[in-house]
Amino acid sequence: MTAVAAVLEAEGDEEITAGLWEAIEPDFVTLLGWDPAVRILSFPQEHPLLGWTACLVEGCEKIGRSSKHLCAACHNRWKAATEVPWEEFLATARRRWRSIGAGRCSVPACPRPWKSARLPLCGTHYAQHGSLRLPLAEFLAHPEVVALPAYGQCLVEACTRDRGGAAPYCYAHKYRWKVAQQRGNALEEGHWRRTTSAVAENNTVSLRGLPPRVVAEVIHGLQERTKQGIKNNLTRLRPLCDLARSQQVASLGDLDLEAMPNSHRGLHKSMVHHAVRRRLTPESERHKDVWELSVFGMRGTLRFTEISQPWLREAAKKWAFDDLPRHRGTSIRGILQSRINSIAQLSTSLRLQREDHGSLPALLLRADITAFCNRLAYLAQQGAISSYRRIVFCRDVRLLLSRMRAMGLTRQGEHMAGMPDEFSLGPDDIPDEPEDADAGKDLPPEVMRHLCANLQLLEDTSCAEIRVAVELLIDTGRRPDEICQLVFDCLERDADGKPVLVYDNIKAHRHARRLPIPEATAAAIAAQQQRVRLRFPDEPTDFLKLLPAPARNPHGRRSITDNSVTSRHRKWVDALPDILVPIAVKVEGRTTTKMLPFDKRRIFPYAFRHTYAQRHADAGVPVDVLRELMDHRQILTAQRYYRVGEERRREAVERVTTMQFDRHGNRVWRQAKAMLDSEHTRRAVGEVAVPYGGCSEPSNVAADGHDCPVRFRCIGCGHFSSDVSFLPDLQAYHDDLLRNRERLLATFDADDWAKSEAMPSDEEITRIRRLINRMNADLDDLSDEERSQIEDAVALVRRTRSRVVGLGLPRVRQPLPDIRPDRSA
Repeated sequence: MTAVAAVLEAEGDEEITAGLWEAIEPDFVTLLGWDPAVRILSFPQEHPLLGWTACLVEGCEKIGRSSKHLCAACHNRWKAATEVPWEEFLATARRRWRSIGAGRCSVPACPRPWKSARLPLCGTHYAQHGSLRLPLAEFLAHPEVVALPAYGQCLVEACTRDRGGAAPYCYAHKYRWKVAQQRGNALEEGHWRRTTSAVAENNTVSLRGLPPRVVAEVIHGLQERTKQGIKNNLTRLRPLCDLARSQQVASLGDLDLEAMPNSHRGLHKSMVHHAVRRRLTPESERHKDVWELSVFGMRGTLRFTEISQPWLREAAKKWAFDDLPRHRGTSIRGILQSRINSIAQLSTSLRLQREDHGSLPALLLRADITAFCNRLAYLAQQGAISSYRRIVFCRDVRLLLSRMRAMGLTRQGEHMAGMPDEFSLGPDDIPDEPEDADAGKDLPPEVMRHLCANLQLLEDTSCAEIRVAVELLIDTGRRPDEICQLVFDCLERDADGKPVLVYDNIKAHRHARRLPIPEATAAAIAAQQQRVRLRFPDEPTDFLKLLPAPARNPHGRRSITDNSVTSRHRKWVDALPDILVPIAVKVEGRTTTKMLPFDKRRIFPYAFRHTYAQRHADAGVPVDVLRELMDHRQILTAQRYYRVGEERRREAVERVTTMQFDRHGNRVWRQAKAMLDSEHTRRAVGEVAVPYGGCSEPSNVAADGHDCPVRFRCIGCGHFSSDVSFLPDLQAYHDDLLRNRERLLATFDADDWAKSEAMPSDEEITRIRRLINRMNADLDDLSDEERSQIEDAVALVRRTRSRVVGLGLPRVRQPLPDIRPDRSA
């Protein structure tokens, strides 16, 4: 029995079968021509999901299976006629009988089956015709030719044909039984009658000889697959039913998969899944180690099998059962499974590092938490997990243990009874994030321009819907599942005639949200609507999707999935040439900018949402407006999607520049802080970044820092100023000067003039040392609270400094980056 079929068997077969028939719609069984007495399914030829194509050879009524829509026999004949053109073959080919038909004898009122289609007479009349030697018309009118009684039905359970003689089988099964005996494959004849298959006939599938439950599972599975828009191929269903008959199983879930071809296993799994899911309930699922999330209104499964301690596994199940109603949407499974996997890491640590393998929660200690944290640190150091995963594991375990305690699972009689309070993670147990973790997941404008310039390659390698989905992700900043689920009529106009995108916020369960969009985006949506209307001209727009799935979607009601978009997007990005962007690197202790390839792993669909937020924040959009654009309830949630903006950057930089110094080490902020905002702005645009501070020398500012009159001897220039955020850089530069001086003094091969030219001057070293000492002295004079504020501000400024601006004051609002030169973004 498969894992998906391993459900509680509280019901008997009769109750299960009755429940399945209750779920089967009468119109569907009528469509299949189902008769409980005959038990034969007939697939309608013209149905989009149940239909089939007849062989193109004139007169041949068999199913065309090849790419040329020919039956097997006709396809073999066409392959043999290598020199005959295709059109000529179709014009000249005629039907050939490959087997005995199942028609009635031509003698009036004779119920026996014919023996040969060429001479449609039963066996007895066939022999009589041979003795009389008359044409067929005269033979049928001969007075000695009369109807004969029927022999009865073939005794093979799957067969509906009549016997052709004294033998208990129809002509076809009579021959099969003879061959089975000759080859030594025949078992007990009664068993052979029960297990052998019916004679395959065009569009029919025999369910005769199958238990009632299997019959109900097959028909119910076909119905559910049809509702989902999945194509049902009778040439795969027929072997599946024959296998169930040959193995004499009571349910499809009991089939031996080893005897099943791989191409048929998907159909089997699907039918078993639909049959089992009908009987599942949240109460029945919550006690298993693998949950079928469809009963909770979600997709996929949830696995607890990696948690080895029974008490911890049951506690995780109770947490998951309690947490599931807090989430909305169908794709939340990844988040829940990730947190369960984090608990599995704790389980593994307890199993490996405790003598009792962590089987008794009351005996756990703080040392076990320390051992868990140390193990994660070791795994991260060895490269078994990433630093990010280490942080996630710690956060998730802290969250779940806290939640389990809040649920009362440590009370007497519960699974975690007696677990001490010290067995928990505190804030100090969570590793610090890397320094660039706050840099955000947005993509630089250079990367976005490169991606947008190559969107056509995405359409060439996949389909138009994938390309439109990525384009809308870039333009609107919506989540991937929100774009995929857009309805056909998602484009509207407001009172001013401006385009508005109407979408559902699936994550927050807020429907019909309205997002202002540019005209270019509206034009892309309108073009996609035209493509959908051409593909589904007769379908009502109320049920159409804007991005319909390209396959198994006859009515346009099924959209592409976010998984398919992510997969195609990844292949497209990986196939693009490297994207060079300016990246700051350290060379011999100095920071410089180089054009290096951008990490393509950072380019994923959700990054477009962060990029959307970042480019609006950089353009000066207020955070409350940005919250509305992102459709967040809390401003703090919106702020997580972009790096610190100019307003917060100004606050941080102004705190740092209270400790700003000129080249002599004198504090200069007291002079600057009294300036008006207009003077702040004028000074901001009148300065340019240099390695250890800012420069206001006019010619150098005009050249964007590339025309220094004193050859970048900043420490001796009156236009130079610095602040405590550059203290680490100044200290590194001071150390470099000392090392260079000692290296030059030890060099004997260089000429004196060369040594003198390259030798750092004592004045420069002294000036830098004095500046460093003055900064450190002023920092020492601060109180602990002031020093902490300065250190936080320095960390923020150093993290977010994309370019150094003397006083860090905000400029006027910037336009959105032009990532689409060919159209408005």
